Amino acid sequence: MNFDRKVLIGMVHLKPLPGSYLYDGDFHRVIEHAVGEAKKLEKAGFDAVMVENFGDVPFPKTVEPITVAAMSVIAKAIRDEISLPIGINVLRNDAIAAYSIAYAVKADFIRVNVLSGVAYTDQGIIEGIAHELAKLRKLLPSRIKVFADVHVKHAYHFGEFGDALRDTVERGLADAVIISGKATGMEVDVEKLKKAKEISPVPVIVGSGTTYDNLPKLWKYADGFIVGTWIKRERKTENDIDPRRAEKIAELVKNLRADEV
Repeated sequence: MNFDRKVLIGMVHLKPLPGSYLYDGDFHRVIEHAVGEAKKLEKAGFDAVMVENFGDVPFPKTVEPITVAAMSVIAKAIRDEISLPIGINVLRNDAIAAYSIAYAVKADFIRVNVLSGVAYTDQGIIEGIAHELAKLRKLLPSRIKVFADVHVKHAYHFGEFGDALRDTVERGLADAVIISGKATGMEVDVEKLKKAKEISPVPVIVGSGTTYDNLPKLWKYADGFIVGTWIKRERKTENDIDPRRAEKIAELVKNLRADEV
């Protein structure tokens, strides 16, 4: 996946998977729902989709083999039905699982919540996993890109933001950085986004809180936008994608691109 133009990435929030506490026992329904959500995004005009085990609360730091197996099956089913680039995010911070799934299903990128540094989260202290991921990427070379959060949401951070970004890229080897608000669906701090764009040598992606109304304001400070909550029915993250909202924001992106030409 490249950034020759600004990209719009839509979230496929998975229902609870086998092995998670809220799983209802119907894996076929989980697969069908995920494929349906991905198809909505493609039809709406999104540039890529990201598959995430959003329903697996409470999240572990790293997941069990059953989660890797289930997400691989789902990602492969999505890959077979759409032509868009696909990303994988395994919550809370299992970059090894994410890369393994992506490698197996020929996905295009992964998201890593804490690639470098330390985050204080509801799962406890999460440490960076850059070394382990780099080792796996060396063992299994691919075109899979690593999109890494800087001061990830749902966490507290005590290091300086600029230093964290530079470490994520220069020492963590991220291919792009993600800047988010404090929690899912919360708008990003524009000043922080501006700073990221100023100092980052790699593409900058907005990871939360992008809406139809604030996208024009954020547009010039980012190379990509991950959208989840705003395109859901009633703007509730746990709800299904509303095709009309997805189409509306995709059309806005198309118009903003045209204005730059």
